[in-house]
Amino acid sequence: MRELHVRRLGLVEYEDGLSAQRLLVEARAAGLVPDTLLLLEHPRVVTLGRGARPNNVLWTPEQLRARGFELFETDRGGDVTYHGPGQLVGYPILDLKPDRKDVRKYVASVEEVLIRTAADFGVRAERVAGRVGIWNPAGKVAAIGVHISRWITSHGFALNVSTDLRDFAAIVPCGISDAGVTSLQILLGERAPSFAQVEERAAANAAAVWESEASEVRVELETVSVTILRGDSEVLLLRRIPQRGGFWQTLTGRREPGESPLATAAREVYEETGLTPTLSDLIDLRYAHSFALDPARIPGLAQGPRAARFAHETAFALRVPPGTEVRLDPTEHDAHRWAPIPEALELLPFAGLRRAIRMASSGPSAAAS
Repeated sequence: MRELHVRRLGLVEYEDGLSAQRLLVEARAAGLVPDTLLLLEHPRVVTLGRGARPNNVLWTPEQLRARGFELFETDRGGDVTYHGPGQLVGYPILDLKPDRKDVRKYVASVEEVLIRTAADFGVRAERVAGRVGIWNPAGKVAAIGVHISRWITSHGFALNVSTDLRDFAAIVPCGISDAGVTSLQILLGERAPSFAQVEERAAANAAAVWESEASEVRVELETVSVTILRGDSEVLLLRRIPQRGGFWQTLTGRREPGESPLATAAREVYEETGLTPTLSDLIDLRYAHSFALDPARIPGLAQGPRAARFAHETAFALRVPPGTEVRLDPTEHDAHRWAPIPEALELLPFAGLRRAIRMASSGPSAAAS
């Protein structure tokens, strides 16, 4: 029986999801990992498939940004799709060689996973001739858009669990103007399952449909980030030493065994800057996200396919008075700067750190965007 690794990642920035898929596709093609299913949520984002028509995005780029949406073009099939909180996104990274090399059968298998998952909670969902996805008389329950390269799959499905359906007003979903969307929560009301329950059934059904033995794989690293704001407009940026990438970032660090995220944040602030905040000085941004560690970002590290490793990061903020200065740990960083917020957002290469800055400067409600 085939092996299927299942990773339940929680919130993942969309561009981090693209990077994770790329790394896993390379690793799967090289035989370094078995078939893998990523289960996650994205912040609000509109994505364009290869067949997307621009007029199916109903809001202007300015309107999307004002409402906290991002916009991405992708290499998946299909038209325009929305992702956001309360929507279970699944990215199967499967090697269809040697005996599953049939695109239509693969798409049908993804549909079958979703049909069974909806049925587990008493929802009738079915295929509709000529339309990809899973449908209920009340509307579309799940969207499907896949990419297959050298018979390795990526992208996948988006199942509306408790999605805010008002967000679909930004688009013509999948380019279909004469049908609406719905969710398990709308269909079931008080009987609606939790997000975790839907994840569990989706993983079990995927294993059954793909005739695989599933095992859950936890993230390899637990980390924190701390956005240090000086006054109202400056962010502390630290430059990694060349051996560690040479890029600018806000403060980050790994959790030690048995250490809470808050304690890690306080320890890392002291070790990397010399500042001595109390635990009550640190602001929990209520934002945690997962991402794959990309070896391409570390100069000198052997490049090429490798088994992907994931981190789960919890974000904090710290406000310090004007005039505050720091001392660096030279084994980690070789320079620092207090950058205006717009400049900091331009310099940071990581989506999660950029969102943390926006949240720290405007409030935790930005996490939902």
